[in-house]
Amino acid sequence: MQKSRISLGLMSGTSGDGVDASIIRTNGINEYELIKDKYFEYDLKIYKDIHNLKEKIHKIEHLEKYKDEINNLERNITIFHAEIIKQLNISENTIIGFHGQTIYHNPDKKISKQLGNGKLLNQLTNKSIVFNFRKNDILNGGQGAPLTPVFHHLISIKKEIRLPVCFLNIGGISNITIVKDRENLSELVSKDIGPGNCLIDSWVRKNSNKKFDQDGNFASSGTKNEIIFEQAQELYSNRNSKKKLSFDVNDFDISFVRGLNLSDGVATLTDFTASIIGEELSISLKNFKEKNLDILICGGGRKNKILLKKIQENISPNFNLKLIDDYEINGDFIESQAFAFLAIRSFQGLPISFPGTTGCKKACIGGETIKN
Repeated sequence: MQKSRISLGLMSGTSGDGVDASIIRTNGINEYELIKDKYFEYDLKIYKDIHNLKEKIHKIEHLEKYKDEINNLERNITIFHAEIIKQLNISENTIIGFHGQTIYHNPDKKISKQLGNGKLLNQLTNKSIVFNFRKNDILNGGQGAPLTPVFHHLISIKKEIRLPVCFLNIGGISNITIVKDRENLSELVSKDIGPGNCLIDSWVRKNSNKKFDQDGNFASSGTKNEIIFEQAQELYSNRNSKKKLSFDVNDFDISFVRGLNLSDGVATLTDFTASIIGEELSISLKNFKEKNLDILICGGGRKNKILLKKIQENISPNFNLKLIDDYEINGDFIESQAFAFLAIRSFQGLPISFPGTTGCKKACIGGETIKN
């Protein structure tokens, strides 16, 4: 029987605006107690450096071309995480799950690059660090994403959620987890299904001083351009990326709405994003369409009321969109809690990904560990 340990999960998502931190107590299997969630906003320089760098890196060769910028930003991000750990004043034996900031994800080339130096963080904090969570999965033929399904499975057990159930995470990229069995992790099914907030956020950043479309306000004041929307749908349907199992934000771009004003661009991108999510949900959940299936929504996109309304219009009326918050879980911190949980599983040599979740050849232990 594995003993419970305390872990701190640190997650910086596609928005690149800060770090979600979650402290939990878990045995890495079936026990889980939340101790604390807290958000730490990046200073403006780190935020701008992240997005400037992400706009430059579109292929693997760019990692070498911009290595000096990458190394400098990685150091600053790592120091920022070290300060978080000090501020939280955690116990000496707390294990850190350090995700880092993704700047390039291409499993076909066997690489997923997160900015974050685990060795430096260990030196700065004197804590055991688990990092580089995606590498082993990719080396074993997986996509390196999504990695949260094993935690979604735990949530479904702890909250006694009716099965089957679908978790829909709307971060920068959208992904789903289908939980059908309380006992068998090998029955988990998950995949990335398309854009989440990335297109909308990118357009808002380029055309205003805002970082995202708060509550869907821009979308609600704009008008969808039908011609551009239909052309974008047709173009997406013909792309090979539709068959991909995992995505990077670079798989999508906003060039097709150039020429529209801020609100009309957001309205068009919101409808486009919702149509992809709705179509992919319908395909992935076709065996459940006769059932009264709950879809539990996590991630920042769950706060965009217009996006959720549009998704509901694109799926079966038998699918019920619900917020994960309805189960007394803060949907902003699912991924940081997940990486706290994954850190303990990695520390204990337990698998974090499975053939049904990432396409890996076998159940994979993930994360490099530096023990203090």
